[in-house]
Amino acid sequence: MGWFYNFILLWIFIGLCTFLYLIFSKTIAPYGRHSNSKWGIMIDNRWGWFWMELPALLLMPVIVLISPTEKNLIITLMLSLWVLHYFYRTILFPIKLKTKGKKIPIAIVISAFIFNLFNGFFIGYEIGYLSEEYSFGINTIIGVIIFFIGMYINRVSDNKLISLRKESQDYKIPKGGMFNYISCPNHFGEIVEWFGYSVIVYNLGSLSFALWTAFNLIPRALNHHNWYKKYFVEYPTNRKAVIPYII
Repeated sequence: MGWFYNFILLWIFIGLCTFLYLIFSKTIAPYGRHSNSKWGIMIDNRWGWFWMELPALLLMPVIVLISPTEKNLIITLMLSLWVLHYFYRTILFPIKLKTKGKKIPIAIVISAFIFNLFNGFFIGYEIGYLSEEYSFGINTIIGVIIFFIGMYINRVSDNKLISLRKESQDYKIPKGGMFNYISCPNHFGEIVEWFGYSVIVYNLGSLSFALWTAFNLIPRALNHHNWYKKYFVEYPTNRKAVIPYII
């Protein structure tokens, strides 16, 4: 299966190139607070989130479940954590959003849909068809701890941002918790979450997904950080964008 791993390595290289391009070109993906119609046809923000996350929710679990790999406790854990994240991101998160009237370019939705197809396939296929039998180890314990720390940071931060939008449609400076240190703890939490997952799964596919998560969210967080500084004159100068004390 050399072709499979060569393909993943190519995927990681594409992710690194994308990361460098986004950093140096300062390209801003036009959704959320950066939304605009310059990228063509737009659809409702909530439906956009649903469709672009749906492949990840479905594809990886289906591939693993129909695969010949033994469905033991560790495989069940991997599937459960994956579904726990993506059921929230695909179903619950769009429902919770307080972005009435906001739209997202369909080009962004399609690109994210394809991105999640690739990642769901890579992780699911490697777990189900290429990896040796999984068993619990120290990496499982460490990975689960890291995963839930990241998920907690992500969910708490998401809820804080949503609550601010619930109070008013105007943007406000988020405060408290990790927001005292970085502008985008929701992105930081998701990066931590998927690196934790890669420690549990311990294969190249899961590592590629964790790296792609960082490649995508770090530039996004830098854009958010710069937007905050321009939008709010009084924005705290000691905050970093996505990694406390570093970036």
